[in-house]
Amino acid sequence: MLEIIYQDEYLVAINKPHGLLVHQSPIARNAEEFALQLLRDQLQKHVWPVHRLDRKTSGLLLFALNKETDRLMQQQFMENKVQKKYLAVLRGHSPDELLIDYPLKKENGTLQDAITYFKTIARTEIPLAIGKHSTSRYALVEAQPQTGRMHQLRRHFAHIFHPIIGDRPHGCNKQNKFFKEHFQMESMLLHASYLHFKHPISQEDIHLKANLQPEFIRTLSFLNFNHQELEKLFGAHLFC
Repeated sequence: MLEIIYQDEYLVAINKPHGLLVHQSPIARNAEEFALQLLRDQLQKHVWPVHRLDRKTSGLLLFALNKETDRLMQQQFMENKVQKKYLAVLRGHSPDELLIDYPLKKENGTLQDAITYFKTIARTEIPLAIGKHSTSRYALVEAQPQTGRMHQLRRHFAHIFHPIIGDRPHGCNKQNKFFKEHFQMESMLLHASYLHFKHPISQEDIHLKANLQPEFIRTLSFLNFNHQELEKLFGAHLFC
């Protein structure tokens, strides 16, 4: 059963687990389960995904319950009228805050403007030697993409040399291999935590939050991030 965060007669939002595709895709023909199919069967009605999350990204995923609502919500996403926030664990100690303004190429080679703002929430350093360093540093950040390009956050963080842990192919192969071998962790530590938008029918402000997935919380624990400090910033609900 998928975790439903919000539902009315027009929209439903779920907390998508790591590793679940939104819908069938030719690049993952081996997958047998999809969020769209599971939610449709759970609700016993048709659903339309109004935006996308990567397979390895967890968190808030919004569906429409009719075609007109789907059209209206997709328009909001295309016009960047939906505020999105993500949590990510990065390699290294990232800056306190930064606006990344770095164009990204489409598959056809065309450049698109791409802008991401992020702030660093917490940092940690643990006595693990990976490569030439005797310790390993990590940062937990909250990112707000101002545009909606494919793999924008993953590519932007790789561009500033603070890749997301568990990201393939944009991340650090040494880090990813180490996490898999020593912590049995193959998830990408990127979580869609928050959405704010105008309801397409009622026009009321909708604020949605998604709890962290268990794998993300487990990783924060063995990386020695301070839960008490994080709960002061986010509230205890993120760690339920």
